[in-house]
Amino acid sequence: MCGIAGIISNNSSLITSERIKKMTDALAHRGPDAEGKWMNSTTALGNRRLSIIDLSSAGNQPMLYLDRYTITHNGEIYNYIELKEELQKKGYAFFSKTDTEVIAAAYDCWQEDCVDHFHGMFAFAIWDEKEKELFAARDRFGEKPFFYFIDNQQFVFASEMKSLWAAGIERKVNLKLLFNYLTIGYVDNPNIPEETFFENISKLPAASYLKLSPD
Repeated sequence: MCGIAGIISNNSSLITSERIKKMTDALAHRGPDAEGKWMNSTTALGNRRLSIIDLSSAGNQPMLYLDRYTITHNGEIYNYIELKEELQKKGYAFFSKTDTEVIAAAYDCWQEDCVDHFHGMFAFAIWDEKEKELFAARDRFGEKPFFYFIDNQQFVFASEMKSLWAAGIERKVNLKLLFNYLTIGYVDNPNIPEETFFENISKLPAASYLKLSPD
């Protein structure tokens, strides 16, 4: 279990080292082994790492690949060794023993279709510095969480809502879903799978991905 977080905005005052650290600090229990952040003028990515596959610092995140992609990842790709061998035959080189690096290479190779090659549980976000675009995805059964807030100023995401609150996102109870839970026990809305118990916070549905540009 790791913790991921990020902010995308054209407003530089919303992209600060202090803010992304508050977000990752709120996720410290998910990843006690290492913490990291990566930033540019429009993007801040953070990670709290629980070391499992590659215990060395080479597996720390956010991880840069090909001087183009920066990834923050939570989960495990069960077939990453097979994928790594396939990608090596296509000319890709690897500098760690992690599945995280394989995800980044797979995205470069297959773009959004990379998720069709993964067997595992995952939630990840990749910033493409060349295209100035964020790609994020969640596994087929939604085992790994991905919550987000979006308005006309920013897109903020994290593994847990408390990380969004640490970034200053308002808590605004979704009374409709709360009523459904108290009366019929529903914790999700089948018609709106991204809905949560908070009006201004959504979740990326299972087996889904998103692409987002600061513009």
